[in-house]
Amino acid sequence: MSHTLVLLRHGQSTWNLENLFTGWTDVPLTDQGRAEAAEAGRLMAAEGLAFDVVHTSLQKRAIHTANLALDGMDLDWLPVKRHWRLNERHYGALQGLDKKQTADQHGADQVFIWRRSYDTPPPALEPSDERHPVHDNRYSHLAPDILPATECLKDVVERMLPYWFDSIVPDLKDGKKVLVAAHGNSLRALVKHLEDISDEEIPSLNIPTGVPRLYELDDDMNVVSARYLGDAEAVAAAAEAVAKQAG
Repeated sequence: MSHTLVLLRHGQSTWNLENLFTGWTDVPLTDQGRAEAAEAGRLMAAEGLAFDVVHTSLQKRAIHTANLALDGMDLDWLPVKRHWRLNERHYGALQGLDKKQTADQHGADQVFIWRRSYDTPPPALEPSDERHPVHDNRYSHLAPDILPATECLKDVVERMLPYWFDSIVPDLKDGKKVLVAAHGNSLRALVKHLEDISDEEIPSLNIPTGVPRLYELDDDMNVVSARYLGDAEAVAAAAEAVAKQAG
């Protein structure tokens, strides 16, 4: 039996446009981001996809992307499951800083390590910092020591995989077609797991905004096929733009 999974990174956000480290800061989509989300819906509809359930993070840029894409597929009514484990990577003390200016200040090599290395997190936030998620009501039900003050991609893998195994995999094994609308790094973490990408290779993986990635999985959740929908050259250009964000 084949199982259908689509991963969709949110469309361009206002802080993507301004080239700021966003992380858990809850920022909206730009006009371009909304257009990307709508185009994602068009591409999925043209592919003949019809989902049974949607999973998103608790951040509005992913939520709105899912809503816009589903509206274009006339699937607004689908059940949606939201969870903090699908949130973007927490960038710690870098959140809100300009990526290019940070590279100029600390050096491009150091910023590349903070942005893309598998196991080196940026400097952490103090609990008193207003950017720390302990001050956000949407996480008030969680124990404070669960909430990140900073994360590397390894941390995101470790906090995302329980949700994959406990919530998304059961939906797939029930025969449901699943859409996951999330973020660059939470999806990089999931792609690393699905495609068995090594720690050494994962820094070079860049996921473009607003482009659906279609997977067919076997009963053991192994990848049978994987591809982006849409024009291949446009997808490659969008991924390259992500790679260049730090200057």
